[in-house]
Amino acid sequence: MPSFFVYGTLTDRVQVDRLLDEWSFGPDARVDGLHRAEGRYPTLAPGGSVSGRLLETDDAATLDAYEGVDSGLYVRVELPRTDGEHAFAYVGDAARLNADAEWPGDGDLRTRVEQYLSENRVVVETGESG
Repeated sequence: MPSFFVYGTLTDRVQVDRLLDEWSFGPDARVDGLHRAEGRYPTLAPGGSVSGRLLETDDAATLDAYEGVDSGLYVRVELPRTDGEHAFAYVGDAARLNADAEWPGDGDLRTRVEQYLSENRVVVETGESG
């Protein structure tokens, strides 16, 4: 079952239960290489680290709709995990969220985020791996 690194409203059991029919929480996790930036909704930004947890579900379509992927509010990206697996994470458009964050580079949000991820060691570390 795919894992999603969550760091905001999706860490709340009640909220997730309202949204998804089948899901479970995996271990607590931390992303090294990104930090949480506050805005209208939280997002991730370059540098630092952020704590969260892994949410496991097959329902990526519902999560994408919740995060506004089709409207470009967030993009879903894949991050490596220290246990050899991977997890998806949602990164929001800082300008649209009024968050104090900026992604370097040129192009749309997805292009800039993916470029940063390919050039920097960004990894999800789970509580189970250390």
